[in-house]
Amino acid sequence: MTSPQTWVITGAGRGLGRALTEVALSAGHTVVATVRGAHTLPDDDRLTVATLDVRDRDAARSTIMQVAQDHGRIDVLVNNAGYGLIGAIEEASEEDARTIVDTNLLGPLWLSQAAIPIMRRQGGGHIVQISTVGAVGTMPTLGLYNSAKWGLEAFSEAMAAEVARFGIRVSLIEPGSLDTEWAGASMRFSSPASVYDAQRTELFGTAEVPWPQGESAGGTRPEDAAAAILAHISATDDPRLRVLVGDDAPGQVAAALDRRMQDYSRDPRFTAG
Repeated sequence: MTSPQTWVITGAGRGLGRALTEVALSAGHTVVATVRGAHTLPDDDRLTVATLDVRDRDAARSTIMQVAQDHGRIDVLVNNAGYGLIGAIEEASEEDARTIVDTNLLGPLWLSQAAIPIMRRQGGGHIVQISTVGAVGTMPTLGLYNSAKWGLEAFSEAMAAEVARFGIRVSLIEPGSLDTEWAGASMRFSSPASVYDAQRTELFGTAEVPWPQGESAGGTRPEDAAAAILAHISATDDPRLRVLVGDDAPGQVAAALDRRMQDYSRDPRFTAG
């Protein structure tokens, strides 16, 4: 059990963000949970719910400053807010591209920038980026989502090396399949072109966009994923930058890295060892 901490969790209204909020509260921490709109988060003396659109840099900075003012410090920032987008690259509109980059890439950047000076002054902290196994490989029709998450991983890896000297940890959480609304009601879709119907059918079992809402596709329960993330955050002797979550995550990452190694190995100058 770690000492009580002050956490900021974005996108906390449902799914993994909500589960993280609940496990942090259960562990005795104080949580500032940000949401875009209406929510059903529980009443708790140690929970404050704030409205935030992470795409707004000024609002992100203001929110972080207010938390530091109200609570005296920020120990953990969890950049969880984000969404999925289904659309072949040809299908994606300018709005599709700009909105997912603003949310999934720039939102965590703005919040990280705001939190670093506070964590540096207090002598430490932990920035936790909710990424995905899709930041290691790609999948047809998820290219823009993958791109934003690859960018998140790139700046976070560089940032980790920059802020380690200040006692600030950075973690990239790479879940596999999660049993949340990410692939259901929360999924967004580009305007479909019929030339990709066959591929959508091969991948998802239907060419219909949006796809029919049915039973859960399965995956790791959000509360189990949240517990694994809490355990990583609480383990001060865990030096990993990238943390796999879910039983399917290691296999998906291994397959993606194997495809990349096969490409590199075609160059006779390349040696893996």
